[in-house]
Amino acid sequence: MNSLQTVWRGAAGVAAACGPLPRVLLVDDDLELCRMLQEFLQADAVQLDCVHDGGEAVERLAQACFDVVLLDVMLPTLDGYAVLHALRTQALSMPVLMLSARGAEDDRIMGLEAGADDYLPKPFNPRELRARLFAMLRRGLRPAAEAPAPEPVLSLDGLRLLPGRALAAIGEMTVALTAAEARILEALMRAPNRPVSRAQLTRWGLGRALLPADRSLDTHVSNLRRKLGLDGVRGGVPVLRSARGVGYVLHAAGPQRDGAEVPA
Repeated sequence: MNSLQTVWRGAAGVAAACGPLPRVLLVDDDLELCRMLQEFLQADAVQLDCVHDGGEAVERLAQACFDVVLLDVMLPTLDGYAVLHALRTQALSMPVLMLSARGAEDDRIMGLEAGADDYLPKPFNPRELRARLFAMLRRGLRPAAEAPAPEPVLSLDGLRLLPGRALAAIGEMTVALTAAEARILEALMRAPNRPVSRAQLTRWGLGRALLPADRSLDTHVSNLRRKLGLDGVRGGVPVLRSARGVGYVLHAAGPQRDGAEVPA
């Protein structure tokens, strides 16, 4: 049994939101690429569904459950950004990995700002796609036999976070986050007033190592500031600042719990 099957169907048993095996939607009009990835991921017991049109993707996402979406940018009918907008508008928070031959930094930032969790430029090595998919799926696993535990709520001044549902609240306003944004915010909230390194935040939020010249984390942090007003303009809520040469720190004025630690 290979490594992904071992994780997904370990001795304790595992389950995801969409069934006993990982279900992934690939949205790409390159038929050859779709066939290749179906064959490549077959050995990992991944159920890979393929659609080749942006409009069809929106319909499929509204009708069926998927653990991860692999989303191309250039598509017929609706482009990948429009599909992603529709997905997030419906409050669907499954991880999205965008795929595109447009690998310029501006295009990557646009995808992340639109709500993608990660971005992989084409052409890519299938093993790298597999590794990123593997990381996203692992973050969604939970033991099947366990009874659901009470959902934890993290609170810091006027900011509250439900990590499992990727929802944050400021006062009476509730904001839907992407899975990556929620995990990055969780790591920062567990270490208030202490810098958290870029490497730690990338590992915890994106499930992978920090790459050279990688600006994905910065875009996610920018999104968190914009969505939640963590830029210091609004009073009574934490302030998310950069820590020069280290990473980021979430400053809070109120008293904090002792013993909070950043996830490794």
